[in-house]
Amino acid sequence: MSETLTILGLESSCDDTAAAIVRKSTGTAPEILSSVVHGQNDLHAAFGGVVPEIAARAHAEKLDISVEEALAESGIKLSEIDAIAVTAGPGLIGGVLSGVMCAKGLAAGLGIPLVGVNHLAGHALTPRLTDQVAYPYLMLLVSGGHCQFLIARGPDEFTRLGGTIDDAPGEAFDKTARLLGLPQPGGPSVETVARSGDPKRFAFPRPLMDRPGCDLSFSGLKTALLRARDAIIAEKGGLTEQDRADLCASFQEAVVDVLRKKTERALKEYLALSPDNPVLAVAGGVAANSAIRAGLETVCAKYQTQFTAPPLKLCTDNAAMIAYAGLERFQAGHQDDMHLAARPRWPLDKRAPAMLGSGKKGAKA
Repeated sequence: MSETLTILGLESSCDDTAAAIVRKSTGTAPEILSSVVHGQNDLHAAFGGVVPEIAARAHAEKLDISVEEALAESGIKLSEIDAIAVTAGPGLIGGVLSGVMCAKGLAAGLGIPLVGVNHLAGHALTPRLTDQVAYPYLMLLVSGGHCQFLIARGPDEFTRLGGTIDDAPGEAFDKTARLLGLPQPGGPSVETVARSGDPKRFAFPRPLMDRPGCDLSFSGLKTALLRARDAIIAEKGGLTEQDRADLCASFQEAVVDVLRKKTERALKEYLALSPDNPVLAVAGGVAANSAIRAGLETVCAKYQTQFTAPPLKLCTDNAAMIAYAGLERFQAGHQDDMHLAARPRWPLDKRAPAMLGSGKKGAKA
């Protein structure tokens, strides 16, 4: 007998308020029935980055609206929802708490199961939502706050091969944009400006390339760009548009080189497991960068490994990935109750040693 599950997902870990409905029947591919995302770029633009308190208030105002819109878009009634999946961490605690409380209210009111989802697992399982990739596969999770190589073995089973020891690539892109007077979010701005730049003009460092392993670092790269910018200003009295383009292009090429080299190392470790159909998947907001994708595709071609990346709208934060991750956890027998807590930190690989986040606030992932 075919079993059909319809899951409502909620996401509010940073500055996107999202709701989505995903349905899956036994033996068929999952289907995204609706996906609603309300961004907050306008609210944070004047501050050069996300302000946690502003984000939390916006989530509280938009979550119920997002749910209503997701239901309307899908044509599904609340009574047809089998479970509620919600991001329970990691993220900005005010936003995560807003989503968890909304999900608890819906689950209690409807009398249906509640499933807490690790936001990073949502990104990591997206290739299974979009391309039905089989376990195990190698995942490069590269976003605004996180960067790590993972072997995905199951919905709750991840092996971390390496990750960033300081800034994530998304943070570095955002800070680069601020240093050069470009609008936020920094990733798309830097990528756009870099298209008209010379990537060879500035010899920026490739951090940790001379060390073994798959760990990454981007803080020093950002500092090198700051010094190059200041040197130009001291010499010319300001930056020309071409200076900005060359700085962006050189910075982006350095990031691509680092990710390409570290991905090659991670891929060798993964291939040592002799997977039947080797796959490298990339997800997270920075996965939308075309130069990074092209670099990773080159590595995959070299090692005869399939490369897959979600559609651009599923690279950035969304609730469809949370709904699907919740669906997999629910099918595996996992449920939460009203004691589900919002967590600012939540590592995917619980056996790996903690990695320090920016500002040494604790384990990022």
